[in-house]
Amino acid sequence: MPGRALSFGVMAQAYERFRPGYPAELADAVLGYAGRPVVTALEIGAGTGKATRVFAGRGVAVTATEPDGAMLAELRRQVPADVRTVRAAFEELPPGERYGLVYAAAALHWTRPAGRWSRMAALLDAGGVFASFGGPVRLADPAVEEAVRAARAPFLATDEVPSPDGTPPEEAMQWPGTELSRSPWFSDVQQSLIERRLTMSADDWIGHLSTVSAYLVLPPAERKRAFEEILRVLPATVEVDADLTVHLARRNDRSAP
Repeated sequence: MPGRALSFGVMAQAYERFRPGYPAELADAVLGYAGRPVVTALEIGAGTGKATRVFAGRGVAVTATEPDGAMLAELRRQVPADVRTVRAAFEELPPGERYGLVYAAAALHWTRPAGRWSRMAALLDAGGVFASFGGPVRLADPAVEEAVRAARAPFLATDEVPSPDGTPPEEAMQWPGTELSRSPWFSDVQQSLIERRLTMSADDWIGHLSTVSAYLVLPPAERKRAFEEILRVLPATVEVDADLTVHLARRNDRSAP
């Protein structure tokens, strides 16, 4: 999905405006799991820095990496001056520098599977923590969701990213926990859920959809028509489920480099 992975930069300001931020509860979960002070962190695919701000606000020295130049420029406008920023994809990060925490906020599925976990372990200090969190943002009302699905159908069958390893949604352990549980590089894999319910205007929901990769890769004329059709069936305000699935794991020092 390289094209979709690098489709966000054209909408960097909309991404910052319409994508939900991350709650303090997320930092509590990650830092509590670490069980010791986290001094340094590496963020993979930082986008406009929504998660960056949460961890930097807890006194963590964050190095935020992002491959898209436009997204990185917006990130630099949004985060504290002491956040280190690097234009690079995960696979381009040089070996050698290690961190107490490596995390990805709704970005891990854009990384390449080959060598993912050995590379991740190589970026972590002994006993360091890996965290991944995110989840689909969905309309909460089934009737509204069905109306939007019908309006979207001529343009897209779905606007969600499928599970990278094909794990069915009814399985207790979801990706990337499935891969982490099988990896010799990590142990103590945990999955938890942070529930969130948001309210936004119909226009803001369309603004959110304008940052979703499935729409971004549509031809502009089709994208415009899709948004018009969806807006036509929306009520003035919508309730949105934006639950975060959090995966945590610890570097397995018996196997890690």
